[in-house]
Amino acid sequence: MTPADSIDFARSSIYVLLEIITPAMLTALVVGLGIGLLQALTQIQEMTLVFVPKIIAIFVVLLIALPFAGAAMSGLMNDIAQRIAAY
Repeated sequence: MTPADSIDFARSSIYVLLEIITPAMLTALVVGLGIGLLQALTQIQEMTLVFVPKIIAIFVVLLIALPFAGAAMSGLMNDIAQRIAAY
């Protein structure tokens, strides 16, 4: 395996990682901003108010995105297996 192949493999792995984690991170961002706005408007400064809705929202999004994540990881594994078989 050449250094260019290693870099290409790392790049594709990072791309798949970003594809898988993006829905959860965007959900955390949106829920965090919503809760922060609610806290600023009502002046309720409870620290635990942020965590429970964010955890529930991320869990739901991960359950919804699970088939997509599995397909993305399966595609990466097939690509890895084809590269191994080619050598």
